[in-house]
Amino acid sequence: MFSSHASLKRRTGGNGTDRFQFIQSLVSEFQDTSSKACREQIVANLANFAYDPINYEHLRRLNVLDLFLDMLSEDNETLVEFAIGGICNLCLDPLNRHHVVSNSGIPLIVQCLASSNEETVLSAMLTMKYLETSETRQQIRSDPVVECMTKYSSSSNARLRNLATVFLQDGPPTVQ
Repeated sequence: MFSSHASLKRRTGGNGTDRFQFIQSLVSEFQDTSSKACREQIVANLANFAYDPINYEHLRRLNVLDLFLDMLSEDNETLVEFAIGGICNLCLDPLNRHHVVSNSGIPLIVQCLASSNEETVLSAMLTMKYLETSETRQQIRSDPVVECMTKYSSSSNARLRNLATVFLQDGPPTVQ
């Protein structure tokens, strides 16, 4: 059995890479570039970093959640897809969940339910589940959202149908 230190070292790598500085360089590059393809790749990379809880503090310090929230209003569907994926990954953490809710993230996420991009819709649905608490339930379970989920629960797309059905059947999760 590995010690927690050994497990952490294995997950962070032994090559001396400083995660904070690497993520910071991605954020700086995102801010400095006007290349559509480059911006998409950077947001995809940041969303991938959001998969690992070891990066949560770095992503918070660098305001990546705000960057993701800002991207939800973009016309570029690829940026929206990667941003909502990053938010979905980060919302398992209570501090990140609170940040999204307190920074008007729910209406932006609700907008993603109308996307023509299946991955965007699926990430939005799952993010809504992660954000649902007794405090957010009224906003998450608003009539327009329930109507949208009801529509998706009849979809021929099994992924959309199944996630919408779970959303409609379940109450709020027990995480706080």
